[in-house]
Amino acid sequence: MTIVFSRIDDRLIHGQVVTTWVNMHKIEQIIVLNDKVAGDKTQKSILTMAAPQGISVKAFPVEKFGEIIKTNKITRRTMLLFTTSEDALRAYEAGVPIPSLNVGGMRFQEGREKLTKSVAVTPSEKEAFKKLLENSVEVTIQMVPNDEKIKLEEVIL
Repeated sequence: MTIVFSRIDDRLIHGQVVTTWVNMHKIEQIIVLNDKVAGDKTQKSILTMAAPQGISVKAFPVEKFGEIIKTNKITRRTMLLFTTSEDALRAYEAGVPIPSLNVGGMRFQEGREKLTKSVAVTPSEKEAFKKLLENSVEVTIQMVPNDEKIKLEEVIL
């Protein structure tokens, strides 16, 4: 399995993702796991254009990707990208291997609890994070590699 990095970022592919994380992990392909994005041709096209040249971008419904990887080996250095902790938990429960999860931006808006300056969660996203932690998934908050890593369990409980 060559999933080398998994990240939650509600902006998906943007400057920080493509310039720092992709280079740091020598990513060859980005797979977005989100049901809505997977069904939106326009958004998939925009994501492909936002990625650096030579980086393959694909989007799949969460559970469908869980089925796909059971029979298809990933051969390229791959980054999984999610918009929410709920999608990450669904992927994990569908059999997608996620030993560690980086959380970048989950923007604050009404109805969301602020955990750090860059991460705010709904009650259901908070529960999804707790379930990931209960399943020994290492979850850290870090916008870019130069930032200090914050362990999620230190700010969520």
